[in-house]
Amino acid sequence: MRTEKLRNIVVRLVSLSLLSLGLAQTSGAAMIGVQQLVQSEARDARITRVERILARADVAEQLVAYGVDPLTVQSRVDNMTDAELLVLEGRLDQQVAGGGAVGVIGTVFLVLIILELVGVTDIFKGF
Repeated sequence: MRTEKLRNIVVRLVSLSLLSLGLAQTSGAAMIGVQQLVQSEARDARITRVERILARADVAEQLVAYGVDPLTVQSRVDNMTDAELLVLEGRLDQQVAGGGAVGVIGTVFLVLIILELVGVTDIFKGF
């Protein structure tokens, strides 16, 4: 009687462990390249710049005047591809008076510093 209970418990435990093997999830991890890191940083900087412009009161008022919800615009900016972000950022630079040149120079300088720190280029080795 006792061995039958023990056998029943063991069978249940083995069955449960075999069933739970299918529930195990695996995750893959891989190294990311420097190029991916730089592209990700540049994308984040573009999104931040576009969000900053869209958060301005005059821009938000104009969006509402056109019948566009600012939250919808925010979600669409987050889902844009890199090429679409570049086009949008270029158009916003054309619309914003005086903000284009300083922003572009700052972005280029930031990208050069990141590339130098990561070791991709030797721009500043002459200094």
